[in-house]
Order: sequence, then C-alpha cells, then structure tokens
Amino acid sequence: MNQAKRPRALVVGLGIAGMAAALRLRQIGWEPVVAERAPGRRSGGYFIMLFGAGTASAQRLGVLDAIGDRSHPEVRNYSVNRAGRRTSGMNPATSPGPNRPRLLLRGDVERGLFDALPEDVEIRYSTVPTRITQDAGAAEVDLHDTAADTVSTERFDLVVGTDGMRSTVRRLVFGPDDHLHPLNYMIGATLLDGPVEGFGPREGTILAEPGRSVWTFPFKDHAPSLLFSYRTSDVDAEFRRPAIESIRAAFGPQPPGPILEHLFTRFEQADDYLFDSVNQVRMPRWHRGRVVLAGDAAWCVTLYAGMGASSGIAGGELLGTMLERHAGDVPGALRAWEARLRPFITTEQESAFTTRRLFTPHDRREHLVRAVMMRVMSSPALRRALGRFAEFPGMAHKAIDIAAA
Repeated sequence: MNQAKRPRALVVGLGIAGMAAALRLRQIGWEPVVAERAPGRRSGGYFIMLFGAGTASAQRLGVLDAIGDRSHPEVRNYSVNRAGRRTSGMNPATSPGPNRPRLLLRGDVERGLFDALPEDVEIRYSTVPTRITQDAGAAEVDLHDTAADTVSTERFDLVVGTDGMRSTVRRLVFGPDDHLHPLNYMIGATLLDGPVEGFGPREGTILAEPGRSVWTFPFKDHAPSLLFSYRTSDVDAEFRRPAIESIRAAFGPQPPGPILEHLFTRFEQADDYLFDSVNQVRMPRWHRGRVVLAGDAAWCVTLYAGMGASSGIAGGELLGTMLERHAGDVPGALRAWEARLRPFITTEQESAFTTRRLFTPHDRREHLVRAVMMRVMSSPALRRALGRFAEFPGMAHKAIDIAAA
C-alpha cells in the first residue's frame, strides 16, 4: 500500500491492548500513531495469567515466544493461616487440565508486544488528547505534549482509546465517567525481591478470611508477586492514608501473626507498588463514529476475572482483522468487531463475581463455600474423578479463541 494513502489511527495508551491494536493495524497496512501519557515506556507490572484467548492472538501476532511462560510443574501453593499453619493449596494458574493459563509478569507481555512494533510506528510520550471531534471523514484530535507544553491538532481515520480504566478518551467522547462501577474492594500489589520467609522460591501462599485475603504468586524464575485484596464500605477513605495503613487496618484488629506481618513489611518496603480500588467498566456501546474503546477503557473485567491481558490482546487483534475485512468502512468494521466481542466480554464480567469469591470471600458463608471448593481442587483424587469440573470456574470459556478469523 502506498505510504501516503495509508489510513491513520491514533492509539491512545501504550499498554497491552494499545500495543496489540497498533501492531495489528500496522500489519494490515494502517499507520498507527501511539500517544502515551507517561514520559517513557513503563517496565513494571505484577502477576498476570494469559489464557487461551490471549495465547491464540499472541501467536498470530508473532509475539507468543517473546512473551514466554513463567509456569513450572514444581510451583506449589499453600493455604496458610495467621498462626503459620499450612496445607496444600491451589490457585487458578496451577489449576489442572488443558486450559491452564501461562503465569507471567505484566511486563513480559508488554515487552514482547513493544519489541514487535515496527520501527516506523510513531510513539509520542508525554502526550494526551484534550479534544476529540468528528465529521463524516475523520476524527480531529487536539494532542497536548505535556513535556513541551504544546498542542497540535491532527486528523485521523480512527481513534482507539486503550488508556485504561479511567480513560480520557472515554470521558471526551462518551461523556462523564459514570461508566465506572465500583465493586467495593481494594487491592495492593507489588513484586517481592525474594521468597516469602519460610517458603521456597517456587512456593506461593494464600491466606483467605471473610472479606480479605493475601496471595503470593510464585514463578519458576522470579521472586513471587504479592497481592492484598479486601472488602471496604468506603473506597474514598482508603485513599486518605498511606496504602500500608489502609491494608493493615483492613486485616485488623486481630494480631497479624508471623506470615501476615512479614508480608505487610515487604509491601511497606517495596520501591514500587499498586494500590487501587476494584471497578468494572460497563458501557452500552464501545464505539461512536470513528472512535472506539478497547481493553480496560471499554470493559475492565477486573483482576478477579484474570482476563485483562488476554482480552486486551484478543480485542486489539480482532479490531485490525475487522478493519481489514471491512476495508473502507470504519463504522461497519467497528460494529462487526463489537458484535463478535461483546458476548464474550459480558460472560467474563459476570464470571468476575464468581472468581472473586475464590480470591476474596465476601463473608463467612462465602468463606465456607470457598474452603470446600479449594479442597476439591487441591485433591488429586477428586480432580481425577471430577475432571474439568474440578477446574477453577470459567476456565473453558477463557480459552475460547474469540479473535479467530
């Protein structure tokens, strides 16, 4: 295709969904321009799982080998209590069966996608959209370079908002941010610099109590990732004090015991961490004219579903495929893209409430149900007897290749 005649797309956000979309757009002959709010590519990130839906798309995009896999058959998980007692445990990433996901760090996926972007894909750091208008032929965007404090106005055939749960593109095009639905849970996550005290380098821990839990996710070749998750009745109040103080308060007033105190200290000493509320993004439509949202900006399924990376890659790949199939008809391509993807995402958003009970039981009743389910899934004999029914909920659906041509 003649370079001068390539359709141009502005991709807002250099995360997983944004890079997958930019890579696929470039593969079909478009000219993607990526705008990223941060001054450089972010290299951090914590524990994620890549399920079949994302693996299939990553394979077609040519990045699966570069992303890798930190799973290992010797990785073990233990359920623990505050006194330090441990029993055999289970987590979604070590669930038996053909649908077991890859264990990864978010940075593994982002690095694989970034390295695959052709050198001619323009990336503008420290850049955010401040105005988006549309006419029949294009979307006109004001782009603010926050480093130089300059604004440029450009026209694009398509704008792809992949700028996260609190998306600027969504606010500019779809109105006030009333699409964010809080679940009244909080998370705190970081990467540890070594094994949990008293455990081996490939051993993870799960301490789950009514309304709160803490997990450490082990890898074959990296220190574990740490995740606190807890219920709250006042999300705003959780942000009014240092993260570790909110986390400690959520796990009180009982004495923490040795393992929990050790994890509090490791989180407090971490150089980098994530502390945020858990929300879903629910929208009646993900596109308007020549503007489309993808990834967390459109459908944030929450970490409890475990499908953020997988749905971001699959959604980005499918977007390019539909634009190629409906060449010259951007609105038609977006309609077809959403019609294919929405039923899948709806199921995953609903499944988040089931898997949340396994990550963090809401109350004593859910805690008891969870204990029974975990006992089944951690018993080899029961797993053999029940087959796929002993998998974590929704594993088969997460493996659907939704972006297959």
